[in-house]
Amino acid sequence: MRIEVRRTGGFAGIERRAEVDTSHLSDAPTWRELAEQAMTDATRDPGAPVVPDGFSYRITVDDHEFRCADPHLSESQRTLISRVLKEGA
Repeated sequence: MRIEVRRTGGFAGIERRAEVDTSHLSDAPTWRELAEQAMTDATRDPGAPVVPDGFSYRITVDDHEFRCADPHLSESQRTLISRVLKEGA
């Protein structure tokens, strides 16, 4: 599974991008579960408004893309974003 996170916005408006390929990771099932929950959460609240100077995220999981934004992230979205930005850097 390939997971990509693109973060835009914030005060400086600088884009940050990171990607993780989980196919060779020992905890790949955990990544899959987290990504699936984050996608499900996005379909439950697709129209959350963006706040000024807040971060917006475009997340791609294999062929599926969804968007979310601070401060309206679910716990699974927040965790997935954090892990990808940390490990994919």
